Amino acid sequence: MKQLTIALAKGRLMDETIELFKNKGIPIDYDEKSRRLIFESSDKTFRFLIVRAQDVATYVEGNGADLGVAGIDVLIENKKDVFELMDLGIGKCSVVVAGKSPNYPDTPTQLKVATKFVNITDEFFAKKGMAIEIIKLYGSIELAGVIGLADCIVDIVSTGQTLKENGLHIIEKIMDSSAFLISNRVSYYTKNKEITNLLELLK
Repeated sequence: MKQLTIALAKGRLMDETIELFKNKGIPIDYDEKSRRLIFESSDKTFRFLIVRAQDVATYVEGNGADLGVAGIDVLIENKKDVFELMDLGIGKCSVVVAGKSPNYPDTPTQLKVATKFVNITDEFFAKKGMAIEIIKLYGSIELAGVIGLADCIVDIVSTGQTLKENGLHIIEKIMDSSAFLISNRVSYYTKNKEITNLLELLK
């Protein structure tokens, strides 16, 4: 059997992925306190890479990993050339428009929208026929809405608690998201037996 290399998004999604794999009988012995960025399953069948969520598809597309686990929101945003094999049903969240009011603010100029999802945001508002100015941020997106850097924000929410605690309201939902198992296009054929076995295991 050929070893499969799987890129995992560090953080909550990685925890959910490891739990899912363990529940399906994959022997993973990962030490959460470890700073290692690479670890293997106990039977050496799988090798795991710990990367940033935004980089999972890049590793898979660029032959750094055979497979990866990434949110469909990130995949749509980054438009990487990979196969989307299976919705794993974990990492569930929504991409939403949020602001200080539950309605879009009246503004005499273009609506200023802060987000890290530039492509998703641009396409969404273009379909609505709304002119916007995108302010690209890499974190703490809510803050831009709170202090008035932007008229509204586009960000992911799970429970909505962070928005609520910062005095923000959901204006509109853009899409629901969950984590998908993705594959490198070459690996899908050269390691098809191993990938198919994993897919059967995860069903």
